[in-house]
Amino acid sequence: MSLVTESILEKLNSLIVVVNKFGKVEYVSPSAKRILGFEPEQLMGEGWWDLTRIDDDERADIKALTFRQIQQDSLAEALPYERLLKTATGADRWILWNTSKGPLNTLVGIGHDITDRKKTEQQLLQKNKELEQHNKDMVDSIQYASRIQEAILPDVQKIKSAFKDAFVLYQPKDVVSGDYYFFYQKQNKIFVAAVDCTGHGVPGALMSIIANGILKEVIIKKGIEEPSEILYALDEELYLALNKQNNEATNDGMDVALGVFDLEKNTITYSGAFRPMLLLRDNEFIEFEPNRFPIGFYGDVEKTFVSRELELKEDDTFYFFTDGYCDQFGGEQKKKFNRKRFRELLLSANSMEMEEQESFLQYAFLNWRQEEPQVDDVCIIGLRI
Repeated sequence: MSLVTESILEKLNSLIVVVNKFGKVEYVSPSAKRILGFEPEQLMGEGWWDLTRIDDDERADIKALTFRQIQQDSLAEALPYERLLKTATGADRWILWNTSKGPLNTLVGIGHDITDRKKTEQQLLQKNKELEQHNKDMVDSIQYASRIQEAILPDVQKIKSAFKDAFVLYQPKDVVSGDYYFFYQKQNKIFVAAVDCTGHGVPGALMSIIANGILKEVIIKKGIEEPSEILYALDEELYLALNKQNNEATNDGMDVALGVFDLEKNTITYSGAFRPMLLLRDNEFIEFEPNRFPIGFYGDVEKTFVSRELELKEDDTFYFFTDGYCDQFGGEQKKKFNRKRFRELLLSANSMEMEEQESFLQYAFLNWRQEEPQVDDVCIIGLRI
């Protein structure tokens, strides 16, 4: 070859290798010195196979491929393939090969150095593996947290045994929930609450665990039984729990619908913090309006919580619920389900057993949202006297 051609071939970031019909290498471009560290003369004959291959199996594999290509009349449909070569210093170089037939039944291979690209690909693969493992660890942790959260929830069977009939529809937006339900029976009194904590997912779940501990502290340990007094105590305890390290009020809190059933007096006393209670009696709704203050928040505002007492009648049906069901987007116009539809739905299900109501509400919820994502945690407690 001319000196000009040799100079060009030496500067190329590609290898050119010519293999004769006997499988011997009869030409290697000068660029082999720069790319692989070998003098072209070292790679002639069997040198190409012996010096640049990783092991005997790989050497046999590529030689077999080469002989198959030599025996073919045409390589028009031959696909590029990648091979790992060893350099004179023992380093790795990835080469992308394109082969074609040359004169006298020779095989011409043009190899492009793609080592940098392969390193980048391998780094990305490693990062993806690390991310997959990280995501798996997170999912496993959240699943474990879900089991912990479920452990603090009351046994639904105990709720059902305390009333004529009952159900609990509990459907977190994510694996864990910022909503939870509370049940505690002390002799002739039954305490029931639906609680909606700030946020959902992991932050909401952490708040729910804090809130549940405070609710137990106030009702079980301190023995406070009046619903409005329970809310006052909750508000104070939550403020203390969330502001131990600084004097700045946080924006964390919870909405609560709380009812205390007195089986001896045959009454229910309700008090709510931004969450109402519904009573379905004789096919008509009585709505117990909540106090317009949350538990938490508004640290510098004087709050007022009042209770309302009502005598119970047989077949009274009470509903305690968070806002996730009514706030769900769906329907043909992608609007919120809203409180009006919720009441109509409960009214239409009034003749059903409570377990049937739970299934009916769940079906209606899924039918409403269709492909829309769930926007919030859902918690509904239905109790029949």
